[in-house]
Amino acid sequence: MPLSLTVLGTASPHPGPGRPCSGYLLRGAGAEVWVDAGPGTFAELRRHTDPDRLTAVWISHLHADHSADLLAAAYAFAYGGMAPPAPIPVYAPLDCARRLAGFLGRPDVRFLSEYLDFRPLFDGHTVRHWNLRLTSRAVAHDTEAYALRAECQGSVLVYSGDSGPCDALTGLASGADLFLCEADLDRHREGEHEQPVHLTPEEAGEAARKAGVRELYVTHVGPTLTRKAATARAAAVFEGPTRTAREGETIPL
Repeated sequence: MPLSLTVLGTASPHPGPGRPCSGYLLRGAGAEVWVDAGPGTFAELRRHTDPDRLTAVWISHLHADHSADLLAAAYAFAYGGMAPPAPIPVYAPLDCARRLAGFLGRPDVRFLSEYLDFRPLFDGHTVRHWNLRLTSRAVAHDTEAYALRAECQGSVLVYSGDSGPCDALTGLASGADLFLCEADLDRHREGEHEQPVHLTPEEAGEAARKAGVRELYVTHVGPTLTRKAATARAAAVFEGPTRTAREGETIPL
């Protein structure tokens, strides 16, 4: 099976009608990986696959708009008759299991191990599921955060997660066929952060240009921008094929 990406949600920082927060279904070489689990994405995931068929879950960082629907998944697996045949690997920042158990009102994380196998990410983490290779790099954000490079049968997809401008992101995206990149901010507010923790559309376009990617998909557009404007602004800097990631779309590579 060639590499493909199905868009489950793109909203920031909260879901809207018909627009869940960040979440994607990555498929390749027979593997199915839920990439980020923002609010509303578990229901959308079920439109495209049975959750118990997931090969893995990958979480960029633990802000709610990227991880909160792990709670919905845990409820479905534990109480909804949807338990997977074996615990699903969850590649996520270190504290993910404890936070999820806390939301469920449980004092420890052991009960989750029947359904989810939490494996902490780190800078340079690499894992392979069949012929799908996943590489994670730490990126610039205000919490532990990672970007993802997926490689399968000669195709390369890179997802920024949430990140400000940084060499790790452009390096990870080098030569990608598809660069799924956030463009959250209209502009940076002076003095808000020592280092920017999100990208403007222009910065997304610049990252794509520097990385030499084939195609840029703009996602995670914040409330101070429209998706149309963000995509146009990114395209003006990238000067290559630039599109808007939209819910329900499947993008083949």
